[in-house]
Amino acid sequence: MGERWDEAVEELSTVRDLVRWGASRLEEAGVWLGHGTADPVEEALTLVLHALRLRPPLPPELFGARLTRRERCEAVALLRRRVEERLPAPYLVGEAWFAGLPFHVDPRVLVPRSPIAELIEGGFEPWLQAPPRRILDLCTGSGAIAVACALAFPEAEVDAVDVSPEALAVARRNVARHGVEGRVRLLRSDLYSALGGRRYDLIVSNPPYVAEEELARLPPEYRHEPRLALAGGPEGLDVVLALLRQAPAHLEPEGLLVVEVGAAREALERRLPGLPLTWVELERGGEGVFVVTREELEAGREELERAAGGVPAGRLPEPG
Repeated sequence: MGERWDEAVEELSTVRDLVRWGASRLEEAGVWLGHGTADPVEEALTLVLHALRLRPPLPPELFGARLTRRERCEAVALLRRRVEERLPAPYLVGEAWFAGLPFHVDPRVLVPRSPIAELIEGGFEPWLQAPPRRILDLCTGSGAIAVACALAFPEAEVDAVDVSPEALAVARRNVARHGVEGRVRLLRSDLYSALGGRRYDLIVSNPPYVAEEELARLPPEYRHEPRLALAGGPEGLDVVLALLRQAPAHLEPEGLLVVEVGAAREALERRLPGLPLTWVELERGGEGVFVVTREELEAGREELERAAGGVPAGRLPEPG
């Protein structure tokens, strides 16, 4: 197997050669493309351009450019790691794009890919009644949602919280990268636990929601992502139900809660059949994003209390 990669370094000469050959190897290996690229060609191009210190889109005239041996070695090495280690491409290049913005990522955080990006870009219309003054991003991970919200609403203050100090270190880097340190506050918090009585016009969250059985079936690429950010308990609802139950105490009147639950939508609807969640129709794909107001949550308080009664309140690990 190693000989094939060595031969590629010696025999391939142009960007076009490497992208075509790399895409074939990715297709042949059956790698999973669930972290930002649409097909093996785009994935191979992402890795090859990173080795060349270039960003897409590549001008057409450069696809025929001949590469140095060092460049070929670096590109082939990235392609090999993608195939053999099943590392998602964003971890290999150290960057992912979300809501049209670049973010640093590494295995301390999920690769940002939430369809909530579409709502941020659209200003959360038609659900927000006015531009929010205070925004909360729960389970912030890389900080992508918090930073994108801060840039979409330049007058707003944003709190970004996560239970993981490792994730918050990555988020801090991204907050600085986009120059929003003065408006995005990072806090280690078990959901709302460190927020006191602070209230928000908008709460956004992409929490852990993968059910146990589904987690066991995920492709190998997902094993490189932090389990804490994926695992949502038997039905995928442990964090979601706790988040919903406590949300009214942290929303302003007419405040809006926006949550992604992905494939856990069906389980959530079974547990909360009377709660008037509005499921968003997403133009760019994705599933399981709902919006709900503080008043709607208050009206469903009894049902929420019953559904969340046996769910742990948070996810903060024991000290030591």
